[in-house]
Amino acid sequence: MWKCEHVVGAGLDVREVIDLYRASTLGERRPIDDEARFARMLAGANLVITARAGGRLIGIARSLTDGSYATYLSDLAVDAEFQGRGVGRDLIRATREAAPQAALILLAAPAATGYYPRVGFSRHESAWTLEALEEA
Repeated sequence: MWKCEHVVGAGLDVREVIDLYRASTLGERRPIDDEARFARMLAGANLVITARAGGRLIGIARSLTDGSYATYLSDLAVDAEFQGRGVGRDLIRATREAAPQAALILLAAPAATGYYPRVGFSRHESAWTLEALEEA
């Protein structure tokens, strides 16, 4: 079994989190080869929930929130070995409980678009993005 807990992103072991992103395949779409940038991603998130089983990091929900209106769930990563067991669902639940008045917003990875409707998310047709001004 696993345990979800609210943590400070800057306090996490960056290499351990990078290993999780690799094991979840989210590392294919995140700057895991730039440890300094990745560390800033963790430190800049003001709502981070982790899932651990026997001390092993098996999942993370990394979010930005104002705590009252909107929570942007920027990363939901679960080790592939633990996917399909409810870890992601628990991470989402704990994220919502940390800011219960805020709507939860995310951009799904292409391979995960079928997952989110199954856990209660609704598709939003008017979301827009701008790419970064510069590459790292």
